[in-house]
Order: sequence, then C-alpha cells, then structure tokens
Amino acid sequence: MKQVIFLCLLFSLCWTSFAQQLEKSGKKQKTISLFNGKNLEGWYTFVQNRGRDIDPKKVFTVQDGMIRISGEEWGCITTLDEFENYRLIAEFKWGDQTFEPRVNNARDSGILLHSVGEDGGSEGIWMYSIECQLIEGGTGDFIVVGDGSENFSITSPVAEEKQGSSPVFLPGGKETTVNRGRVNWYGRDPEWKDMIDFRGAQDAENPVGQWNRIECMVERDKISIFLNGKLVNQASGVKPSKGKIQIQSEGAEIFFRKVELKPLIIN
Repeated sequence: MKQVIFLCLLFSLCWTSFAQQLEKSGKKQKTISLFNGKNLEGWYTFVQNRGRDIDPKKVFTVQDGMIRISGEEWGCITTLDEFENYRLIAEFKWGDQTFEPRVNNARDSGILLHSVGEDGGSEGIWMYSIECQLIEGGTGDFIVVGDGSENFSITSPVAEEKQGSSPVFLPGGKETTVNRGRVNWYGRDPEWKDMIDFRGAQDAENPVGQWNRIECMVERDKISIFLNGKLVNQASGVKPSKGKIQIQSEGAEIFFRKVELKPLIIN
C-alpha cells in the first residue's frame, strides 16, 4: 500500500507541474465561474419522472451562497454549455439529510463529465457521461455512465487484484479499458460497505460536515482526479472527450460553495 501511495504522490506532483505549464503557456484564459453564489444561472435542473426545470420539491436551491442539493429526488443540474480541455474545481461537503431508498446507505452524489445525448438517457435520470463519483469511501472512483458501447469508455492503469468486479487504479499498472462499470480510486477500502458514515483507512475525503476540494483535470482524452490535493484516479482514451457537466442528486444532502472551470491551453 505504501508503494501505491508513493506512486500516486509522484504522479500527482508530475501532473500538477505539467498542468501548471499548460495553464501558463500561450494566452492566459479567464477562469469561468460556473456558480455565481446567487442562483443557478448557467444550469438547468432535471428530475426523474418530472423532466427539465420542473422541481416542485426544491431539490436544487441556492442557500447562503451555496448550492444545496437535497437528494430527496433523483436528478441533476446540468450546464447549458459544453466544455473540453479544462480544470474543474469544486468544493463540497455533505449535509445531514438522507432519503429513501438510501437513508442508511453511504452518502452519494457525483460529477458527470462529458455529458452528451438526451436528458435522462441513462436510467431516465442522467445524460450519458463519465462520472467522477462522490460517495463516502469512494470519492474519486470513475463510473462509465454509458450505453455499454465503445462510444463510452475509459482506459486506466490498474492493479492485478480487483475489488469485487471493479479494477483499482494503480500508476504503472496494466492498462485496462472499461465501457461499463467503474474503476475504483487507488485507496478505496477493500472492505467498503454501502453504509452511512463509512470511512476507509486510506480515505482522502474529509469527515462529514467538512469541506472537500475535488479537481478534474481534462486534457484532450485524459482525465485526472485530485481529492484534497491527492491524485486518486486517472484515465486516458476517454470517450467522449467533451460535453456538458452535471451534478447529481442521489439520496443525500450535499452543498457546493465553489464550482469553477479553468480552460487549458492545448498546443
């Protein structure tokens, strides 16, 4: 495990340095604030079995300068615009409320990158996309939210041993392509249980109620995920490589105080 952590820290330092060079090269582009602290301008809501911009239970609101997603109904907020080649930075924390059918399950949400196609294309809730999972004990997992075809896939270096049916990210490991299912972050506890307040021995996520910083670095067809400054997962050969961004409501209350995007200059 120590070797895995060392390799991830080394990759993190190298990639951070490279990302800084990307941002400095060419013309400097302005940071795009995807949340203005006042309302959901630039986003629209989608609630399962209701549709677009129909949210009678106020699942998605802005309170005290934060986006509050109650989790009471399944759905998401979705950007009006598509994006490619960027560094997405979001700061989030979990709230106290949970809802059926996940009252006693691990608090769950996610940031869906490269979202394409119809609203609700997947399970009547999400657009097809590549998910950066936000879940207690598993924040930083990749999930391919696709149709099972090669049009939606990621390739990651993974360890020889799986966790259940899921490969685990390991820098320098065997390259594996996934077009259905997930790639777990490197430190996900092998004894993970879908229970509220779960914490693993190697968790990079802060305890419930404390703020976390998740960064998704998207360069062409590559995505690197950093949680509180640590590289926790990485994929290349990502399909699709651009699209809208969605943030999920999935049974647990979650708050966001920052959602911003820094375009990368790609030569």
